Amino acid sequence: MRIRSLVSVGLVALVSAGVLGACSSSSSPSSSSSTKNQTLTVLAAASLTDTFTQLGKEFEAAHPGTKVTFSFGGSSTLAQQIVQGAPADVFAAASPATMKTISDAGDVVGTPAVFVKNQLVIAVPPGNPKGIQGLSDLTKPGLKVVLCDDAVPCGAAAQKALTAANVKLTPVSKEQDVKAALSKVSLGEADAALVYRTDVKAAKGQVDGIEFPESAQAINDYPIAALKASKAPDLANQFVQFIQSPQAQQELIAAGFQAP
Repeated sequence: MRIRSLVSVGLVALVSAGVLGACSSSSSPSSSSSTKNQTLTVLAAASLTDTFTQLGKEFEAAHPGTKVTFSFGGSSTLAQQIVQGAPADVFAAASPATMKTISDAGDVVGTPAVFVKNQLVIAVPPGNPKGIQGLSDLTKPGLKVVLCDDAVPCGAAAQKALTAANVKLTPVSKEQDVKAALSKVSLGEADAALVYRTDVKAAKGQVDGIEFPESAQAINDYPIAALKASKAPDLANQFVQFIQSPQAQQELIAAGFQAP
């Protein structure tokens, strides 16, 4: 009887411990589950559209339950949106000057990190029907040239390159981001545009890219940073670190970007 009583007491103790353990685990989610069902909002330069879209999928796969949403556009426009309070977790800009806008406003966590560089080329229709070989050719009479707006990093870089080549031209339009400038050429609405090398590569044959030496004097650094207003600060930091990882760097360089 004494043995049976001890067994009964032991069983009761084990059941009680199990119940308490179950209650404890249900009320205190593990660290892995705490990262689930979160949305990460990333504002990024238009030239990052293709690579970041793919990298976002890879980040989601490595963080089950996480959804990465992107807003791509001109870096200067995105920076103003952040300063004005647009909800976002991470910002990736196409120039340090654009990133400085939000750093000066106190919206950045830590020091932004340059993760890639990018260089300009002249985008022309396939086959280069106008025979453009360099920046000086863009001044030919009747030639329709498109640039990015001066406030946008690709526009600022274009002005540096044109100054270095001592070339002055009047574009038919100035676009708000590099994708818009490129589309003018791919749609046959312009004969040439100054865009990033990565955008020509991403166009997959819809345009050709003409290299020119002055582009070396207008290379853009791309910084990335987590934002203070982030509702998922740990996840934002993880995304910033992921973009600087060897895996992400390999994909960015394969897309035509240069190592930082």
